Amino acid sequence: LCELFAVHPRDGGWAGFLLAQLETGKPLLWVQDRMAILESGRVHPPGLPSQNLIHIETRDARDALWAMEEGVRCSALSAVIGEIWGDPRALDFTATRRLAVASERSGTPCWLVRLGGNANLSGARMRWRIASAPSLINELDPRAAGTPAWNAELFRARGTPPGRWSIAHEAGVFHLVAGTGNRTMGELERLRA
Repeated sequence: LCELFAVHPRDGGWAGFLLAQLETGKPLLWVQDRMAILESGRVHPPGLPSQNLIHIETRDARDALWAMEEGVRCSALSAVIGEIWGDPRALDFTATRRLAVASERSGTPCWLVRLGGNANLSGARMRWRIASAPSLINELDPRAAGTPAWNAELFRARGTPPGRWSIAHEAGVFHLVAGTGNRTMGELERLRA
């Protein structure tokens, strides 16, 4: 289980960062609670790398967590993504711990996206803060959009020290686009594995 926090609730950069890491050969389960849809919008399947999407809209966080836990137990899925708005009561340490354990047992990756929420106690193995960064310059046309980039902060991970990176994803590989700060790109690739 990994948690992603957008630096700003309206910053959708987390989606590009997450989608760049997903396997596309199997179906993807995407769960959104009602408030996440109202505040940040519904998933747009044509914009996804895999067209094999199972989308679930739930009325609240409790139902979203239940759907995520059921989905993560299915090894036929490439991943489970859950978007939850704010800090609902149902989203506590026990709920995140259950997701983490179920994900580890089935081998199905699980991403919990916290929109407008605070980084409170969690059973997640990795916790990221993601912000959109200016795209890289397009070599063919400097006025056109280039490769997407993000400012990524790993602020908690079990067995790994925290770090910050300015990264881009191009041709299936993450690479640094600015100074490395206190961590190397090899460490980031090892974390993804």
